[in-house]
Amino acid sequence: MVEKKEKNLKIESKEKVSCTDKICPFHAKKKIKLRGRTFEGYVIKKFAKRVVIKFERTLHIRKYERYEKRNTKLHARLPECIKENINVGDYIQIQECRPISKIVHFVVVKKIRGVENESN
Repeated sequence: MVEKKEKNLKIESKEKVSCTDKICPFHAKKKIKLRGRTFEGYVIKKFAKRVVIKFERTLHIRKYERYEKRNTKLHARLPECIKENINVGDYIQIQECRPISKIVHFVVVKKIRGVENESN
């Protein structure tokens, strides 16, 4: 069932032609090529053309033979076509691309799940 939703998101992003982003990985004439690593995380900040995601990773401490949790924050480019769908708290997937700026080396590919409404 999740795969169907992911396919629908991709189809919707391809159908929407009104994307004015020059380096959108889906619609632009000069599409930015996606390559390398992919990460999934929660959006903690949203700016005009980028988002900041946060995810946990485990690091092995050899001396103590234990694992430690660490948080990583990454900045990612937010294409115009999916800008309205992404909000703070959403779980999204980003993929590596060429360096766009000093701190941005990733592009938002898709939204996996949104933030649940807590107003019950």
